[in-house]
Amino acid sequence: MDLWFTEDHTDYVKFSMKVKEQLFSGKSQYQKIDIIDTYEFGRVLVIDGYLMVTEKDEFIYHEMITHVAMAVNPDIKKVLVIGGGDGGTVRELTRYKSIEEIHLVEIDGLVVDASKKYLDFTSNKLDDKRVTLYIEDGIKFVKDKKAVYDLVIVDSTDPIGPGEGLFTTKFYKDCYRSLTDKGILINQNESPYYADTAEQMIKATNKLKKVFPIVEVFQCHLPTYASGHWILGFSSKAYHPTKDFDGQRWKQIGLETNYYNTNIHIGSFALPTYVNKMLE
Repeated sequence: MDLWFTEDHTDYVKFSMKVKEQLFSGKSQYQKIDIIDTYEFGRVLVIDGYLMVTEKDEFIYHEMITHVAMAVNPDIKKVLVIGGGDGGTVRELTRYKSIEEIHLVEIDGLVVDASKKYLDFTSNKLDDKRVTLYIEDGIKFVKDKKAVYDLVIVDSTDPIGPGEGLFTTKFYKDCYRSLTDKGILINQNESPYYADTAEQMIKATNKLKKVFPIVEVFQCHLPTYASGHWILGFSSKAYHPTKDFDGQRWKQIGLETNYYNTNIHIGSFALPTYVNKMLE
């Protein structure tokens, strides 16, 4: 008998992948967590029925959510990651020798434990000596921080369940306060393609514009996320993501990447007309 995992993208669209076996299934106080091994996409993390990470294409998301900010300001020393318990964002950050400290705040310890056991391709740097793991609510964690971090990355799930509070103006204001005077905030900003995710993208971007003087969005192609067209947000107190970008300086760091490069950096901010119209 064939076993398939199916995610509902809308009431009328489904995305399916054939499953070899289910490796893990557990329920925390926050959500249901499953890890499956698939024929096409390798190992896959699923939370509450929604696909979070696949072995085949996770590098796209994790490179873009990390390297865009690091290329704009290579002098970043202290980073806060909220969410991202699978470890992929931390893995990319640890590739920069210049980073001195990484705080990972994940609300659900079961995500971290399951990722460490089954998703070594993303979790393999969680034990880096520069990484401190906090199993806490990121919303509460950032409330009392002031001018601590050079970079905050909000590697969140969709704005439902425990991820809902990571899309509010109050949370963005707390992130702003936690950043140093040249600080950068990167956030997972949903997809512009389907109506419900497009609405969340517009709302989040408008809220950020009320808090930060510089707000831009950029895109990447993620085959396994709903529609394949995904948006990330870049907000900063001082840096513009393209005007202040020095591609040659980033190249001198010598990192090998599979998706991100200096041309992609510039091109990712060139948005389709329909997205620009949504954000006007």
